[in-house]
Amino acid sequence: MKWRDDTIHSMVSSLPTLPSLLERPGESPRNRLSILQLVIVLVAGAAHAASIAWPFAHGFAQGQPLWWLQVLALLLLAAQVDGCRSWRRAAWMGGLFATAMQCATFWWLFISMHDYGGLSAPLAVLAVVSLAAFLALYYAAACSLFVLLAPVNITQRALVFAALWLLAELARVKLLTGFPWGEGGYAHVDGWARLLAPWVGVHGLTFLAALVAAGLAMALRAPRTHWLPVLGLVALSVALARSPAPIALSMGVVPSPPGTLSVTLLQGDIPQSEKFEPGTGVATALGWYGEQLQNAKTALVVAPETALPLLPQQLPEGYLQALQGHFAGGQQAALIGVPLGSLDDGYTNSVLGLKPGQPGQSEPYRYDKHHLVPFGEFIPPGFRWFTDLMHIPLGDFNRGAVGQASFDWRGQRLAPNICYEDLFGEELGARFTDAALAPTVFVNVSNIGWFGNTIAIDQHLQISRMRALEFDRPMIRATNTGPTVIIDDHGQVTHALPRYTRGVLVGEVQGRSGITPYAWWVARYGLWPLWGLGLALAGLALVSRRR
Repeated sequence: MKWRDDTIHSMVSSLPTLPSLLERPGESPRNRLSILQLVIVLVAGAAHAASIAWPFAHGFAQGQPLWWLQVLALLLLAAQVDGCRSWRRAAWMGGLFATAMQCATFWWLFISMHDYGGLSAPLAVLAVVSLAAFLALYYAAACSLFVLLAPVNITQRALVFAALWLLAELARVKLLTGFPWGEGGYAHVDGWARLLAPWVGVHGLTFLAALVAAGLAMALRAPRTHWLPVLGLVALSVALARSPAPIALSMGVVPSPPGTLSVTLLQGDIPQSEKFEPGTGVATALGWYGEQLQNAKTALVVAPETALPLLPQQLPEGYLQALQGHFAGGQQAALIGVPLGSLDDGYTNSVLGLKPGQPGQSEPYRYDKHHLVPFGEFIPPGFRWFTDLMHIPLGDFNRGAVGQASFDWRGQRLAPNICYEDLFGEELGARFTDAALAPTVFVNVSNIGWFGNTIAIDQHLQISRMRALEFDRPMIRATNTGPTVIIDDHGQVTHALPRYTRGVLVGEVQGRSGITPYAWWVARYGLWPLWGLGLALAGLALVSRRR
């Protein structure tokens, strides 16, 4: 197939509708999707979503990742796309796969919009599908470009597919504030990630998984003389997945470990429907969290995102001062989720740090959330009407800076992040430029009660575990409804509370120092090395194609 210098506009405008793409008797199959192919890409997309955290109570362990299912799902898509002779048909395959993948990944957004936001069920369904379909455009573009660029050589074709898939994932991470929930690399947190995440991060794992899947798909479609690389890829994949826990990796000299810290993590289980109601959820939160914060016996106590659901000036008189006095005069510290700000200055979703003070020290530690949730925490231009329908309190926040200082306590540098900020490893990595100031422990405070008792809880846990592996750092998580856990530097959960229960989790966390290779390069260059890899491979394919 010759490369055609079509513009983006002409490509999009010439896309046929889905009904016209379905194969009909007597028509050429070149530009048509058969019913079987349609079923394959939709089922494969749903399987890709299930691989991040198995959603069912039977078949496999519920909530656990399945790395082989992610590779299989992408293999099925790659095999279908590799057989395409039309970029239009490939675009539809990639778009349908990604739409099914993302609908099956974040379908629980329906709960936040319908159950808690008051949006009608049809509009909530439409919003979820529309978001999935919009994000699927990145993958549709990747698959169509693959047909236009792919060389004849099997290895080179697999590299081009993996490069374009990586670029689609990176676009989902960065463009329009980013929404990378459910990326394929998270399926490997119990497999390849144990060895590779400290080097390449989750996006590098996504590239390698796409490379393996595409290589297998294309080799299996080739004559049997090409099957030897297939066996090699399968053997290598299984070996990596069964590898032991990673050896600590660091760039340069590794200082002595900073020791252990005893922690208390609070899970209030305040129903989301009551959380911001003055007579029910607010009163319960202020009473229970206030009591637990003052009764904790460990060196550190952590309360989740918006544990105190009022601005400081709205709290009962003397409430915050009593907490500050308790920690200022004792031997303990606290990190507490609370909104801060005012109508004049704007609001922030924040973590307040309290600890024994020094003479003349008046301002407590403060971390302000940087990566805000679209529609939940900030309103994209032109969508005010949508958030008015949602009735979310404090729906428009100010942003904190990237790379804010850690909370120093008992020889540890505790780095807070709020809710889905831990999806963005490159932003957490901004704190690792200087090894002497790098965090020793990550602290995530969340409230994903907006999404009910769903697979979202397990998906978020796998995301946090991946961050622990990438940076060789433990992650402690205090949440409203779960999962409240302690994750060690190997990405393993060592302590956990049952979800949707009110409780207190007490344990110890071992701080870590040193810098992994991933932390070193992502702190300095962000995701540009991965953008460069994907664009370079795609560019080489274009040059080769034109020659």
